[in-house]
Amino acid sequence: MARLAKSLAVAGVAALSMAGAHAQTVLRVTAIPDESPTELARKFAPLGKYLEKELGVKVEWTPVTDYAAAVEAVVNKKIDLAWFGGFTFVQANVRSGGKIVPLVQREEDEKFRSVFITEAGSKINKLEDLKGHTLSFGSASSTSGHLMPRSFLLAAKINPETDLKRISFSGAHDATVAAVAGGKVDAGALNISVWEKLVSEKKVDPKEIRVFYTTPAYYDYNWSVHADMPAAMQEKLKQAFLKLNDSTPEGKEILALQRATRFVPTKPDNYVGIKAAAENAGLLK
Repeated sequence: MARLAKSLAVAGVAALSMAGAHAQTVLRVTAIPDESPTELARKFAPLGKYLEKELGVKVEWTPVTDYAAAVEAVVNKKIDLAWFGGFTFVQANVRSGGKIVPLVQREEDEKFRSVFITEAGSKINKLEDLKGHTLSFGSASSTSGHLMPRSFLLAAKINPETDLKRISFSGAHDATVAAVAGGKVDAGALNISVWEKLVSEKKVDPKEIRVFYTTPAYYDYNWSVHADMPAAMQEKLKQAFLKLNDSTPEGKEILALQRATRFVPTKPDNYVGIKAAAENAGLLK
């Protein structure tokens, strides 16, 4: 019996050692490319350092080429943590059979909006005025740059494919503003947060490019993980985000770059409306 107990003890130590060897030592992070790659990397840098300190693991930033790549990377567990829009979260959750867990969102994402913009001298003053004109969305998989703007157009009885002269996809919110400013399209739809940032940084002059319609509120962005991530790591990640506040220089910098007042818990039910909008628009495949 003593020999058996000793053998079991040795086996137990070996199993624990193997478990420790397989413990997560790197957190791979990405984000949907809704802004330029350099801007996304700049925004994430201090957050990455903070997460390394809080989690005790190395954090690796991995940019992706498009929204679909972000979805596939998380679904296939090539990425551990992703910044999704509401629509990309829904796509990933559907693709994975409900295995994607939204951990936190910015407080601002509980009541997010999109804006439609045009040149200051344009005769476009309401959604109905878009008929016969050209319009740029952002990425086809963008919540605030395509899905929800399209949904509100359809609600206003405007079919983008038949009522507009032409629609195009810029790929990112800042690129949509550039397309309108450069005269490539008559109007554009984008994320209100990026619009306000570009105005505050004086990268766009609201006297030259103006907002003519702001959508009603909806849920949008979140930080998501795959359900196979250990529950303890999910909780540590969630708490790291929830702890952030502007009372420290570090927290103030991170929240400012994330354009957040604070992070709050979120859940899949918050995105039921986004899923319904995608299904109604025929965009969820």
